[in-house]
Amino acid sequence: MIRRIGILTSGGDSPGMNAAIRSVTRVALSQGIEVSGIYDGYRGLISENIKNFTKHDVSDILSRGGTILGSARLKEFKEESVQLKAVEVLKKHKIDALVVIGGDGSYRGALALTKLGINCIGLPGTIDNDIPGTDMTIGFDTALTTAVECIDKLRDTSSSHHRCSIIEVMGNRCGDIALYSGLSCGAEIVITKESGYDEEEVLEKLKYLEKSGKNHAIVIISEKITDVESLARKVSEHTGFSGRATVLGHIQRGGSPTPTDRVLASRMGEKAIDLLVEGIGGHCVGLINGKISSLPIEDALSKMGSNKKELYKLFDRLI
Repeated sequence: MIRRIGILTSGGDSPGMNAAIRSVTRVALSQGIEVSGIYDGYRGLISENIKNFTKHDVSDILSRGGTILGSARLKEFKEESVQLKAVEVLKKHKIDALVVIGGDGSYRGALALTKLGINCIGLPGTIDNDIPGTDMTIGFDTALTTAVECIDKLRDTSSSHHRCSIIEVMGNRCGDIALYSGLSCGAEIVITKESGYDEEEVLEKLKYLEKSGKNHAIVIISEKITDVESLARKVSEHTGFSGRATVLGHIQRGGSPTPTDRVLASRMGEKAIDLLVEGIGGHCVGLINGKISSLPIEDALSKMGSNKKELYKLFDRLI
């Protein structure tokens, strides 16, 4: 029987994490289960930065971005000795189970603790939408909305100055923000890890677009693929467009979560408590075809990688 659950956020923050914290806390309390908030991720767990939560502690956080619990990375958590220390801390604070909100690294920590006897449930909190086992992660819709708003504004000025705006969006290992924003904004070119990058091909396509009558162009590119400032200079040198680079950066991770992220996080938080009450651990919660479900973390991690071939095909057909 579960008497107390812990909750922590780990890895990069994402809008909607607070909504998940609120949901987990209030659903648990409604069932007579006590809740402990663990600050600063796995690092805070090891250092016993833990506070008992009431309904009041999660009031007025639904609309706030970031995470009230804070987040910190702890590479040492991969070591079994550190994991065993975490188990000791959890038992000391009479925490029977744990909800972990974060990315794949957070999932691996949750899986390790489950194997050591502490049932854990993972919730997918990342703007990149790169966690398998769910069609959408907590924070992706907000980051996408932010990116689209910025790109729409850049398109307005690009069309006034015969300009090619090269816009770098976040998405280190997954191009979903670039792809979805490209579809949403009518970009001329989208460059991601999945699509591949050929600089000469990009320049030739821009030359073709300019000759065919386009007076501006939008190129959206995922981070860490190329130096966008350098690419913008080459666009100015080798095409009829004036190249301008914009890096949206961490603005995509901030701000109030969209209604979609608030509802998604709330549904996932409820599911996490339901699973733990049923005695299930080592699972992650996901949204599949509109339904909140779960699967073993090991199964999810084995499916890492984006597969959006149909959307890339759609993008090409819309150009």
